Amino acid sequence: MGRSQSVPRGDDPRFGADADDTDCPILHVDMDAFFAAVEVRRRPELRGQPVVVGGVGPRGVVSSASYEAREYGVRSAMPTMRARSLCPRAVFLPPDFSQYAAASRAVMQIFRDVTPLVEPLSLDEAFLDVAGARRLFGRPAEIARLIRARVAEQEGLTCSVGVASTKFVAKLGSTRAKPDGLVVVPAGQVLDFLHPLPVAAMWGVGERAAESLRRLGLSTVGDLAHAPVAMLRNALGPAAATHLHELSWGRDSRPVDPEQVEKSIGAEVTFDTDVADPAAIRRSLLALAEKVGMRLRRAGQIGRTVSIKVRFADFRTVNRSRTLSEPTDVAREVFETAWALFGVLAPSSPIRLVGVRVEGLAAAGSTPQQLALGAPEHGWRDAEAAVDAAAVRFGRSVVRPASLLDGGGGARTEIPPRP
Repeated sequence: MGRSQSVPRGDDPRFGADADDTDCPILHVDMDAFFAAVEVRRRPELRGQPVVVGGVGPRGVVSSASYEAREYGVRSAMPTMRARSLCPRAVFLPPDFSQYAAASRAVMQIFRDVTPLVEPLSLDEAFLDVAGARRLFGRPAEIARLIRARVAEQEGLTCSVGVASTKFVAKLGSTRAKPDGLVVVPAGQVLDFLHPLPVAAMWGVGERAAESLRRLGLSTVGDLAHAPVAMLRNALGPAAATHLHELSWGRDSRPVDPEQVEKSIGAEVTFDTDVADPAAIRRSLLALAEKVGMRLRRAGQIGRTVSIKVRFADFRTVNRSRTLSEPTDVAREVFETAWALFGVLAPSSPIRLVGVRVEGLAAAGSTPQQLALGAPEHGWRDAEAAVDAAAVRFGRSVVRPASLLDGGGGARTEIPPRP
């Protein structure tokens, strides 16, 4: 998605909550400043204050900022040090992903009480297809009002909703509705809504693509829509050109898919200071493999490809991967592969970030597992499953690899798993 700050806010009666929602069965619901809002809900004394959630170390990044903090220019993905300089009086809090996941589950259940066609995009947003819910709950805009009221009453949180004929336009609508608002884009006025927007607001247009389009004199979505497709291909490549051209005319045939399957599961850490010690990197890779293995087993998934990501002090980033002969959910196997990949990479420069990911996922049990010659019938998988059970009852720190007892190499900032 393009940058949300590129979408203009403000009231426009053509796209207000009472606009014509005929043929607009798609809702995009986006929680407002979700992580920060959950923290304020836990600490009512922070209401009305600028609150920033994110990594609190020198390499920390802002995950969420309350609207009071945003008035000072604080934004998600901004370095925490920059946020502190912009808003020194803000309350800075480390993230508590278990709390956000619990709040997300409660909110998603409210959505599913209205329609089974819910496609979560992350912890704090989802698409809904409410075409089949009209008989019970009314028109799409009425359903949007109902959802917003239930989220506020039951969870003490606010959300913004876009109502439209397609997912792309509904997503832009919810962005325009923020905070705590409702935008309806009538099916007959999609181009009136889209074409004045800057190209940076479009799905898939990042800073580089937006700059490439501006160099061609294409500053709005309308400019892009009327540009020759051949010119777009030269600037963006054939696939991106076709995709953006279709979206610029409001054409988006993707249905709401409640059965989306996770394509990969991973975790990564950013070090407080650049690390050159291989032993510290090894501990961090082991800790990441433990997290990934646990998440695979919780999701009932196994994966065939293990990949690592390494970011150096100069922000140069490399990725390496290896496909296994058999899919796995065993942290030990993930770690051994990750460490072997790192050994082949043999970096000589200090490292800022490392990550481990398992790809090529399938449901556990869908692929027969063949024991290696001489391998015991019960081994690491059973041991790690026992650790999972102990962690549920007593906490994850009860059983850990001995090499992680010293803290795992000083890593501080973890990317959370998707729900």
